[in-house]
Amino acid sequence: MDQAKQISKGSNSSFYYAFNLLSTEKRNAMNTVYAFCRRTDDIVDEGNDPHEIRYENLRKWRVELEKALHGTSHYPLPNKLSSTIKKFNIPIQPFFELLKGMEMDLQRNRYLTFDDLQLYCYRVASTVGLMCIEIFGYKHESTKTFAVNLGIALQLTNILRDIKKDAEAGRIYLPKEDLELFNYSEKDLLNLTYNENFKMMMKYEVNRAKYYFDKATECLNLDDKGKMFAARAMQHIYSRILDKIVDADYDVYSNDVRASKLEKIWISL
Repeated sequence: MDQAKQISKGSNSSFYYAFNLLSTEKRNAMNTVYAFCRRTDDIVDEGNDPHEIRYENLRKWRVELEKALHGTSHYPLPNKLSSTIKKFNIPIQPFFELLKGMEMDLQRNRYLTFDDLQLYCYRVASTVGLMCIEIFGYKHESTKTFAVNLGIALQLTNILRDIKKDAEAGRIYLPKEDLELFNYSEKDLLNLTYNENFKMMMKYEVNRAKYYFDKATECLNLDDKGKMFAARAMQHIYSRILDKIVDADYDVYSNDVRASKLEKIWISL
């Protein structure tokens, strides 16, 4: 098994189940793109290295990407990604925007407004969608807007699902303006306090994620709907996570709201 496929399969990610139904050529391309994104994320999130070291590792990774795009990297994955980019004519800008998004995780662990958070969601998730649609193929420019909105919706769902894990790491993605709107303090969140204010805030956040899912659907032209089935599978898997949050009465502190492996396979099929 090559490195890209190994990273993709080993992650047990919803992405793996969604694009496993693609043709061999497109599936291999998706595995390569996902492996690069995953490796970039791991540089920032894994291990206990100080921020300075992670910054440097991220900088080196960016250099290797540039080397691969203009020649040859020292690492096989960027070289394979470069071939995929050329084969499917994928714009390179989303890859560098993704790197900026990962940099944001090193620069801040709080967001004041939703506008701030939306930029983060665009950089770490919408960019991936913009890469993927070039592999899927599409006719209409509106599919790019579909990818952007779907990425924001997926990342917001991730944030809601992982509130507890992020809080335990001292990180809060929910905007400060939202906490203040529902009179739920940062201390409450870090202490994993489940109360009526939290429930009201979570309902608000879930509805926001659903809004972006709906917005994505509205932007997808009928001609492109079939080609986007892997992306739509992701949409259904993550919508199921939102449903689980609601079913748990928004208590993500005490309940596991992840979609099971069986659910991911069933939804994808």
